[in-house]
Amino acid sequence: MSIQKLKYTLQLADNALILGHRISEWCGHGPILEQDIAITNTALDHLGQARSLFQYAATQFNQLPMADKEQFFSSAVLQKAITSGSQLDEDDLAYLRDGWDFRNVQLVEQPNADWAFTIARSFFYDCFSFFFYTALQKSKDETLAAIAEKSLKEVTYHIRWSSEWVIRLGDGTDESKARMQAAINERWMYTGELLKMSAADTAMLKEGIGADLNTIAPLWQQRVELVLHEAGLQVPPAGWMQEGGKDGRHTEHLGYILAELQFMQRAYPDMEW
Repeated sequence: MSIQKLKYTLQLADNALILGHRISEWCGHGPILEQDIAITNTALDHLGQARSLFQYAATQFNQLPMADKEQFFSSAVLQKAITSGSQLDEDDLAYLRDGWDFRNVQLVEQPNADWAFTIARSFFYDCFSFFFYTALQKSKDETLAAIAEKSLKEVTYHIRWSSEWVIRLGDGTDESKARMQAAINERWMYTGELLKMSAADTAMLKEGIGADLNTIAPLWQQRVELVLHEAGLQVPPAGWMQEGGKDGRHTEHLGYILAELQFMQRAYPDMEW
């Protein structure tokens, strides 16, 4: 079993888990009831994608030689489980890894702030996900291709929803336009990492398993510019981009997310429903 393939699967799973958790924070706090329900359902879509990917990642991990298993995670809790010969499952990967074991892009861990900031984050990620999962359907890995096919049905709704909100806010009042532009400007520096090839991305592309981010980049740029233009918003100028999430380097926000997400399992080890 390939180490790079496992890292690749975890990149996708972690993106879905962390964004799903972030979006779920809006449950009960949406601006109107209809959108409260819509964004909560979107969070559930992301968590469903994460579960499928974590299940596949756990299967891959359990097939690794023991020497590779012992070197893969830094979490002391997981190290203990591994050395005892335990098989890991999807819950272990979500609840027992430390922050530096996560491989999500930094964009998805950014705070919700106000509605415009939440929409900007989802819009940038949804545009990426649409073209990414479209390409991943052609993967030589049948499991990843099947997950991509199922996820694309959900992502097609996500990109329509977030695009409509960008246009609605950008083409609304002076206040909504200013807030939407501020959110676009602030979140822009986290978008570069979405399209930057990691070592795992490169390795999987060579094997015909992964998607080519260099091919997706112009499609993403075109879609983003089209929506921002329709919304009457400015595309931020090219500049320095944040990166490192795919290699386990994160902003301080991920630690707070995991403190909340993992509390029950950390406080009551081996708890089962």
